[in-house]
Parts: sequence; structure tokens; C-alpha cells
Amino acid sequence: MPTRTRFTIWRTLATAALTLLVAGFLTPVTAQGAARESRPVYSYAQAIREAVWVDTGLDGDGDGRHDRVAVDIVRPREPAAQGRKVPVIMDASPYYSCCGRGNESQRKTYDPAGNVVRMPLFYDNYFVPRGYAVVGVDLAGTNRSDGCVDIGGRSDILSAKAVVDWLNGRARAYTTRTGTTPATAGWTNGRTGMIGKSWDGTIANGVAATGVRGLRTVVPISAISSWYDYYFSQGAPLYDSGPDWLADYVDSPDARARCAAVQRRLVEEAPRTGDLTSLWTERDYVKDARKVRASVFVVHGLQDLNVRTRHFGRWWDALAKNGVERKIWLSQTGHVDPFDFRRAAWVDTLHRWFDHELLGYDNGIDREPMADVERHPDRWATSTTWPPSGTRPTTLRPAAGVQPGVGTLGLRRGTGTETFTDDPRLGETDWAAATDTPTPAKAAFATGPLTRDLRLSGSSQVTVTATPTTATAHLSAVLVDLGPDTVRDYAAAGEGITTLTERTCWGESTAGDSACFKETAAQTADVGFTVLSRGWADLGTYADPGRGAPLTPGRRYTITLDLAATDHVVPAGHRLALIVAGTDKDLIDPPADTPTLRVDLARTSARVPFVGGAAAFAAATSGAAGGALGSGPSNGVRVPGGTYRIP
Repeated sequence: MPTRTRFTIWRTLATAALTLLVAGFLTPVTAQGAARESRPVYSYAQAIREAVWVDTGLDGDGDGRHDRVAVDIVRPREPAAQGRKVPVIMDASPYYSCCGRGNESQRKTYDPAGNVVRMPLFYDNYFVPRGYAVVGVDLAGTNRSDGCVDIGGRSDILSAKAVVDWLNGRARAYTTRTGTTPATAGWTNGRTGMIGKSWDGTIANGVAATGVRGLRTVVPISAISSWYDYYFSQGAPLYDSGPDWLADYVDSPDARARCAAVQRRLVEEAPRTGDLTSLWTERDYVKDARKVRASVFVVHGLQDLNVRTRHFGRWWDALAKNGVERKIWLSQTGHVDPFDFRRAAWVDTLHRWFDHELLGYDNGIDREPMADVERHPDRWATSTTWPPSGTRPTTLRPAAGVQPGVGTLGLRRGTGTETFTDDPRLGETDWAAATDTPTPAKAAFATGPLTRDLRLSGSSQVTVTATPTTATAHLSAVLVDLGPDTVRDYAAAGEGITTLTERTCWGESTAGDSACFKETAAQTADVGFTVLSRGWADLGTYADPGRGAPLTPGRRYTITLDLAATDHVVPAGHRLALIVAGTDKDLIDPPADTPTLRVDLARTSARVPFVGGAAAFAAATSGAAGGALGSGPSNGVRVPGGTYRIP
């Protein structure tokens, strides 16, 4: 059978056979017939806790020796005593000592022998009693590992991949950081699932993209799929910092002393011009999606302004193209773990996902809807596939209205021009609040009130033809739902959640590692509009998205902006708007100049994925009065001020 075919089916016969095997061999089950759920039958208090150092085969710090990464292991004692092999849940992270994991910023703690006492998060408390080993890997250059942090490059990815190889008998490990006593992983069957939020989930994506054997599934939460897209959007810089700042943030103290060469490369090969260099190409996992053997369970906040939704959108589309098994959850939050916005359902779903993928249990999760999408705070809907079948891109056209800069949005090509001047003091919230008002910093185009709900699902593109007055110019394009709603306040400190004082417990506790975590609740805001998708570009990349060039004032340029993926229903009575402007304050950095741009409406359009395609848009706008109503909504969730964000 060709390798790719594996991902289009759920291996029913093989799964059934494996289920019968593991039910009697791996996890004790008292019920008759095939096992459907792993049970907490093993002692967490008596679990084996140990550390090994895996040889990565790299010498990132240039000391003439192979780097070793620290691997902390918590595994059930009883299967090992009986000669049974267990699967592994693995979280590889740079944050175990510097910054902590989860809503309560937990760090690893150790006993005097150097064995882990507290492994952050609930994974070990919950899954070890159910017959899994939980492995926490310190990325190279962090905590107790050798090597250097290189921000998603070979060191990051291959140091984690080496652990998967060791778990499958293909790499070497030692009982100490510098010693020669080998450590083997005879206690595991090698079946590994990687999980993690943000940078941790990014590592899971990157390791999956190597095609390493033994990695059966990855669960990337709010994860990066291309590091260039974390720092730039088509040449427009997203942060006033680069990967060198982030590396220094997580480096262990001794790594800072020995990794100067790596730091220099992160500066020299990641220019703030936004040019796509070989450093960024190395850190693009989307291009290697064809190598992925593991299934992928994606979780992302649709209002994540840290790891923006372009990351899951491009990754998801590439996985789909290559037939990878996949599942997805999309919330209204920002950069938040599902344990903190949908806890009980998340633990249950993750449990069944790992049982299916790592234990081979036929528990039906493969026959459930592919997608869960949060429509309103704590109100979820499902889709059999994602994007839903029948979703088709539809070309929308902006047209001039009766007032300058306040136009219509429909299926017919417009004529004429609209003009705006970049104002770096303003952003998407300012523009959307003034959708129906002529303002100098934006051009806005809106439908009339919809006569029926209209759902967007997937990634959009906006093609703009504009004439600048300066040699540099940045463009922004946003899609906006104009109408009142109650949404998660993704710009607040909790990015859509508030942390309570009460605790609930998920698994077993010890004196040094509690399974009880603070509860959360949705933090909401009443708004008059919702920005649902965004995209940005340096107009100088019009000819080559990987390299910018100076513009000739007075010359017309055409560029296509890739907007971030979304799934949003614009309700009947609301309007859909497209806004084109310059610098999006606190989301991209301004250009060197302050350009005025004249937009050619006949050569400007938006390609939007509607469920039902153009027919659905036509039906929703049929009978609606086009253009501005003169009394548009005034308040939305305001993007927080610029800070260094940490993935």
C-alpha cells in the first residue's frame, strides 16, 4: 500500500486486531470484548520517575562533543514489572525552567537524585495511571540540556526527533549528562504522541514534518507552522524584535555563554527587511507536509494575535492536500490552551484521541465530526469536515459609494478609485468603528444587512491594485462582521478567559505534583462589530513575496494579501465589510514613509470561502440595501498595545 494511502482511512482491520491485542496485554480491562477506554488502574504515586540524556548527533554549541538533551520520564511501574510495554505522550519545550507551562506557569521540580517530582500540566497525573508514559524534553540549550536554542531550526527539531528515535531504539541515551552508562527504552513500544501549546506545539509540527517513524500523532495547540510567518507577513514586520531576542529569553545561563555564534546567525540571517532567507526556509514546516506520517489534532484560537491563525490555516491545507488524518478545534479565544476554555470536554476528547491513536482502541472518535467551532462563548457547533463540504471561494468586488471611502461590497466589478493615507496611530478597531464614516486612513466597503446567515470557513485573499506616493508602503486588509454580539474578550489579559480560585482535579496527585488546577470562566465583551480575518503585506513584495523592492511613487502595483484562516457566521441582519488601509497599529510595524495610496477598484477584489459559495452570498444579500447605513457600530475588541509576545 502506498505510504500516503494510510492517511485517508483509519485502518479498521488493523485497529480491530490491535485492540484485541492491547486489551489483554497493555492495559488491564475487566469488561468483556474489545477495550474502548483506558482506565486509571496503575498507581501514580508509585510511578517510575527517571531522567536520561539523549544524544542528538549535533554539536550546536561547538564544544567538540555531541549535544545531549535532558528527558524526564514518568511511567507506570506495574507494566514494567510485568514486561509490558507502554506508549508515550511527549511534550518537548524550551519553557520548563525559564517560564513555566500552563495557566499557572508550572515549572519542573526535582528530587535530590535529579528525578522529576513535578511535571507541569495534567498529562502525567491523568495518563500515567491509564497506562501511558509521559515524557518532558528540555529543548537543546534550555534547562538541563546541552546545545543552543535556534528558534525552530535544526537544533530545536532534531533534538526532539532524537528522543522519538531513542524511544524506538534508533538513538543513544545515557543515564547522566556527561557519563558513558547507556540508557535504553525497553519499557516502551515506541508509539509516541507529541503535544504542546505554542512553541511546544510548534516542535510537534516540526518533528512530524521530518516523517520520523514511531510518531503516531501530534496535538499542536496554538502552534507555529512557519517561523517567517511568526515574524513577518509578506514582508511586513509583525514585531519590533527578531528570533535572537526570543532565543536569549529561553536560553539557560550556560547556553548564553556558549551560543554566541548561534545568536549572531539569528541576527544576520533574519534581516528586519522581511526578506525570505535560507534561515526562514529551514523553519518552514508547511513545505514538508508531504512527509508527515502522524495524525494531527489541531487546536487554535480564532482571535490568537500571538501565533496568528495563518499558521494553522496553511498547515491544515497542506495536511489535507497530502491526505493526513486530522481533527480540529477552533475557539473564540486568543492564545489559550483548551484545558482553560473547555476543560471537561477537552480532557475527555484528548483521552479518547490518544486511546485511539496510541493504544488502537476502537472508541468511535474517528467517526465523529472533524471540527468543533466555538460560535459564542461556551457554545460550540460541529462540522463533519473542515472546511465544510460545499465551501467554495467567491470573488467579492468593492465599489464606490455616495461618500468618499465608504463603498459597497458585492459580486459586480466596481469602477473608480478610493484614496487613503497611512496613519500608524490607528488600527483595525479604529477603522471598523468608522466603517460608515469617511475618514482619511482607510477605505471601507460593506454589504447591506444580510437576509440570512452567511458562513465563512477557511482562508481568504484580497488582491489590491494601488498607486503609492512614496517608496515604501504597508497594506492591511480586514474582514469585519458589522453588528452587535457578545464575544470572548481576546484582548484582555486572559485572552478570553478569567481565572477563578476554585480548583478541580484531573488525575492523581502526589505531595510534589498536584492534579488540581484553578478553574476558569469565559471573559466576554459586548461589541458592535467583530474583526474576523486579517492580512498584511509590504507593497514592495508585489513581484516577489520573498524579497521587497523600493516602490516608484506614482506607479500602479498589484499585490495579493493572504488573510488568516477563520470560521465565522455573519448573522442575518448584520453586514460584512472589507476594509483596506495601511499600518494596523500594534499588529504590524509602519513603513519608513507615510504614503497615500490610490486604490483602483476595478482591479481590487476579495476571494472569500463561503459555505455554499457565490449562491449563498447572493441569497444572503438579496433584497438588502447595499452600502453604508450612516449609523454603523462603534465598539469592538481593541488590540492590546505592542509588547514582546512569547510563542
